Amino acid sequence: MSLHPELLAGITHQFTDRLPAPPQLTQDALLVPLPDGATLTVRYAAQDAYSLRWQPGGKGGELSIDTAPAHPTLATRPNHLHLTDGRVVADPLTRTDAAPLANVVAVIAAILVDPLLRAHADVHLKP
Repeated sequence: MSLHPELLAGITHQFTDRLPAPPQLTQDALLVPLPDGATLTVRYAAQDAYSLRWQPGGKGGELSIDTAPAHPTLATRPNHLHLTDGRVVADPLTRTDAAPLANVVAVIAAILVDPLLRAHADVHLKP
């Protein structure tokens, strides 16, 4: 059973007054319109298998948080953040043991404050 309808209801409830339009379900994703003209694409297959992608409007580059097993370092497993400059860093926003809605809410809240997640990227630049 898809988690997307449950996520849709939760996002609509928590962010209805902060999004430019209601989120929409597609066949395999949930599309969340963001105030800067971008869209967050949410794909949640299971609590520990997800992909959250967005391209900040007019700011270049795509960011994503996912659980794809392609990154072998312990700091970026299982969930990791892809930054616009190509770096892959530890994910500061989601946890694979958290409820899917809690993860999506954390990401949307962070994007609404800073679509490029600069504060989170800067943390990973420090030695």
